[in-house]
Parts: sequence; C-alpha cells; structure tokens
Amino acid sequence: MENMEQKKTLHEVKVGETVTVTKLLGEGPVKRRIMDMGITKGTSVYVRKVAPLGDPMELSVRGYELSIRKADAKLIEVA
Repeated sequence: MENMEQKKTLHEVKVGETVTVTKLLGEGPVKRRIMDMGITKGTSVYVRKVAPLGDPMELSVRGYELSIRKADAKLIEVA
C-alpha cells in the first residue's frame, strides 16, 4: 500500500500554494460553519500567510480574504 496517496489537509499547505478542496471532515455545526465561509468541495484556496505560531492561517477564497484557525484547517482535505 505504499502507492496510496496520503490525504493532505489545508493545515499542511505551505504559504503561496493554491489547492482545491476535496472533502470536508467534521460534523454538524463545525462543517456548516466552514461551508458558510465559502469553503466547499471543488473550491480553490490560496494560502496567503500563516501566523508565526501557525494560528490563524490567512487564505484567499472566492475573491475574498479569510482567516481560519488551525483546528478548522485540519478538517479540510485538499489536493
């Protein structure tokens, strides 16, 4: 099973990279809040900045700036 692609979350993406959301993890209110921010499957996300301690991350999503917590970024699978 060496060749199985490792799932990557938004929290692992480096500054300057653009990724596409493949799946939202989490349940209920948490998932709803992420979707309400415009982060849905198929959305392009550009990582603009990450705070020195990694929290929060500043993203560009659908033409606007968004800051999210590291805990939320771990719930967003990307490719």
